Amino acid sequence: MNIKQLVSILLLLVLPQLVLANIKLNALFSDHMVVQRNAEIPVWGWADVNEKVIVVTSWGEKAEVITAKDGTWKVNIKTPDAGGPHKITVSGKNTIEIQDILSGEVWLCTGQSNMDWAMNKFVNNSKDYFHQPLVEYIKTEIATANDNWLRHIEVPRATSLHEKNENFKGNWISVKPEHTGKITATGYFFAKELREKLNVPIGLLECSWGGTRVQPWISEAAYKEDENLKEYFLACRSDAKKDIATITNPSYVDTDYEKKLKVWNEKGGKGRKPRPTISDPRTNMQEPATLHNAMVSAIVPYAIKGAIWYQGESNAVYLPEQYETFFTKMINSWRAEWNQGDFPFYWVQLAACNRGSKEADLGWATVNDHLRRTLKLPNTGMAVLYDIGEPRDIHPHNKIDVGKRLALWALKYDYDLVIPVVSGPLYKHKTIKGDKIEIEFESEGSGLMVGKKVLLNETYEIDKPLKWFEIMGENNIWQPAQAKITADNKIEVWNSEVSNPTHVRYAWSGNPDGANLYNKEGLPAAVFTTE
Repeated sequence: MNIKQLVSILLLLVLPQLVLANIKLNALFSDHMVVQRNAEIPVWGWADVNEKVIVVTSWGEKAEVITAKDGTWKVNIKTPDAGGPHKITVSGKNTIEIQDILSGEVWLCTGQSNMDWAMNKFVNNSKDYFHQPLVEYIKTEIATANDNWLRHIEVPRATSLHEKNENFKGNWISVKPEHTGKITATGYFFAKELREKLNVPIGLLECSWGGTRVQPWISEAAYKEDENLKEYFLACRSDAKKDIATITNPSYVDTDYEKKLKVWNEKGGKGRKPRPTISDPRTNMQEPATLHNAMVSAIVPYAIKGAIWYQGESNAVYLPEQYETFFTKMINSWRAEWNQGDFPFYWVQLAACNRGSKEADLGWATVNDHLRRTLKLPNTGMAVLYDIGEPRDIHPHNKIDVGKRLALWALKYDYDLVIPVVSGPLYKHKTIKGDKIEIEFESEGSGLMVGKKVLLNETYEIDKPLKWFEIMGENNIWQPAQAKITADNKIEVWNSEVSNPTHVRYAWSGNPDGANLYNKEGLPAAVFTTE
């Protein structure tokens, strides 16, 4: 055996060990990251089995650990007051230095497209001229905003039917003209409000995907521990198994899909591309637990302050009557996984938008009411958005007020700022009084009013009747109703043809145009039904 052969053999034996020896970190632990301030945060990664890993911070903290049998390791370190930049050094058989770290407030931004869509998605002309000023506002914001203390990282879209992803590819970016367009618009304006009021670094961890239902964001374990949801999950998995067997059969031909695809190609690929008759469950973003497996699992348990959620549009035509059950399970299971107690979780009622069918229209209202009902969970809050939607666009441009309204909850309850009221009126109680029903509200602020909001202007009081109230009689049929404010926190609802009313509902539509009950602080009343 000559020298070259001997060297080649030695390299074959040694190189795999060298590759394995390199310490790796989750993508969250990278240059320009934001860590949750004044907390004990987990730092984790991978290395050789039984390798000693040492983590040292520039603010004086140090921790070390021996990797587990599966090559994983995790340490907890205390973080400093708000500020930076700082550095973390992780060493073992190799050394990694994480530069330009800020200590501040980290918020998880999650949901579907109205969270997923970045700022640059809102710079095209609006579908109606009235909302065009919002487009110009966002264009200016992208071109001029420059804030190194507002940073963002995004988990790429991915699905996984069975396996849990442990990592992802992503980078932290900060607000500057070349980057701002890539940041979630809802998250950006929420963070901007926090930056202005708190003057501390804000980190946005985005984990969202347009068009997704709530079901894929819930873990398999969460489904299986709940007898009410276990049956649903197992039925979906059974159907998925059958579909995979069908589409992977060598003799399977999707004739209908092939015909539609041929026509689409002949037309130059214009319009929406046809979809296969049977979606592959392995890549279908709607399968239960798939997004949790592929995306959420890759970021747990990164230390966060709380979460904001914008989702529900896709559930308006998929099990809307069960939305509260699924959403409650998701929040509770995420809190258990993060092991940070009942961390703050804030969301929105969906903005107004014309829907394509009666089913979708009523489903939109139903989901909105279920979002309201989920407020029973501790440390939760909700922003109401029907007054800042766009009838012709499911992706309304006014994410500015979305961010402000969500931020009210955080500023009052998480940062102890003096905020008079964080929500519009919330239904509390009904009392039937003869042929009328009295509705009592909470979060009425300094009183109820009939109001109007135009674009980004403050809501103002108007001398008009209340709109969009409906009343139900003994025949279980909803009728349009009159309503008037009778006290700071009460209204009276009636219809002269309904002598024995039983229930009231408000803004019960995908687009309740003209719904106008507010508190005097300018926040709209939430969609509700007393049923």
